[in-house]
Amino acid sequence: MADGADLRRMALALPGASEAPHFDRAAFRADRIFVTLDAAGRTANFKFTPDEQEFKCQLAPEVFTPIDNGWGRQGWTMAKLAAASLDDLQAALEMAYAHAVGKPKRKR
Repeated sequence: MADGADLRRMALALPGASEAPHFDRAAFRADRIFVTLDAAGRTANFKFTPDEQEFKCQLAPEVFTPIDNGWGRQGWTMAKLAAASLDDLQAALEMAYAHAVGKPKRKR
């Protein structure tokens, strides 16, 4: 069973990862955001490809669900941290992180 502290520790251990506020959530980024954490530390939103999202949701439907909006159709996936093992969390972080590194930063 994982929690927000586990996600924060594991995300920040990835090379070049940093944390910053993002609306009502904490965002973890390398070159781009790869995961966000809700303020209560109960859920995280991961950036997957749509194919990765489908795989994760089929593999562990008690943990992963697509976000029900346009972001979800792009692969953003919500995870219930209490239902996730530390291995689930590490694998999801590494998958999402791979999409964030080496990408040019968007102008804000």
